[in-house]
Amino acid sequence: MNETTEKNQRALVGRVVSDKMQKTVTVLVERKVKHPVIGKVITRSRKVHAHVDNDEAGQGDLVEIQECRPISKTKAWRVTRILEKARIV
Repeated sequence: MNETTEKNQRALVGRVVSDKMQKTVTVLVERKVKHPVIGKVITRSRKVHAHVDNDEAGQGDLVEIQECRPISKTKAWRVTRILEKARIV
């Protein structure tokens, strides 16, 4: 995936929370927003399904996902790279 040819697509960073499907991972993306009335910084999160080719992303990994064409009913994101592997305790 070359970033110069795909400049209009969003890229997000999130944590893999599930890898139980084939070629699909569930990624939890968190963002911090300021509350309009209180002024307190709160965390908003959402889960998205992302396509992964070789099942290299596992649960707990920090990954970068990029928007792509719809692959299935719920999948419109693709894992571009793994930023950090999960530490096994």
